[in-house]
Amino acid sequence: MTNTLTTVRIRCVQLSPIIADPEHNIRQIELEIAGAAQDNVDLLVLPELATSGYSLTPEEAREAALPADSPLFLRWQEILGENMSVVVGFCEDGGDVVYNSAVALTPGAPPVVYRKLHLWDTEKLVFTPGREDPPVIDTPAGKLGVVICYDLEFPELPRSLALRGADLLAVPTNWPLLERPQGEHAPEVVQAMAAARVSGLAIACCDRSGEERGTRWTEGTTIIGPDGWATGEMDQSGRHDALVTLDPERRRISERNDLFEDRRPEFYGRLTRS
Repeated sequence: MTNTLTTVRIRCVQLSPIIADPEHNIRQIELEIAGAAQDNVDLLVLPELATSGYSLTPEEAREAALPADSPLFLRWQEILGENMSVVVGFCEDGGDVVYNSAVALTPGAPPVVYRKLHLWDTEKLVFTPGREDPPVIDTPAGKLGVVICYDLEFPELPRSLALRGADLLAVPTNWPLLERPQGEHAPEVVQAMAAARVSGLAIACCDRSGEERGTRWTEGTTIIGPDGWATGEMDQSGRHDALVTLDPERRRISERNDLFEDRRPEFYGRLTRS
C-alpha cells in the first residue's frame, strides 16, 4: 500500500453453476471476467466451486477436477483488464486427491492456487483439506488474501492474513440457507463484518444462487469495507458492485489506539495449543 487513500472497485457475481455441465459453468465465468474487464473492475470474485457446482459425489468431483496448471487459467488471465484481478473457486485435481480450491489471477504474474483448509460437513467425504497457508498476493488493487467459505469462521485466519499485510480478502463461498431472525444478516455475513472491523480489512464474500440437490443457498454476497460495514449494491442479475476505500492508516482507530500495536500476543498462546 502507498501512503495515500486508494479506492478500488470490487465486483462479486452470484453464479449458479450446474453439476456435470462444465461447459456452461466455464462459459459463465468467462463472460463475467470479460464484462468486469470492460467495466474497469479492479477485483472480481466468483463463487466457491464455480467450475463444478457444490453437491458433488466423489466420482463427479474427480470428473470435474482441473489441475492447478490448467491452461484454462491462462486463458482467463488473457481476458483480464490491465489492472484487474480475479478469484474463482474450482474443483482441483491433486493427483490422488481432490481439493476445494480457488485460483487468483492478476496481470503479469503466474496463477496462484489456494486449497481450502477447513472443510464443511459433506465436503469431508469428497475433498482433502489443504496444508499450506492462504496466500497474500501483490495486485494493482493492493495486497490480496484468499480464503474459502468456512475458513472465514475461524477468526485466526483473516487476522493472520491482515498481519501479513493483506489489504483485501477475497472469499468465494457457498452458504447453505439457515434460519435467522427477521431483518438480521446471515450469520456468515455477521462473522465477515466482524473480521473486517477487527483487522481493518476489506472483505469480499461471493456466494452462489439457485438450488442444488435440495440445498438452497443464502445468496448472501456481501462486500465489506475495512470499517466493517457492508457497502455497494446488487443488481437483478446477481452482480454486486462496490467502491471500497483503503486507507494505510485505517488500523489507527483513535489517537491512542492501533488495532495491531495494541495486541498482547503473549496472552493468546492457548489459541495455538491443543
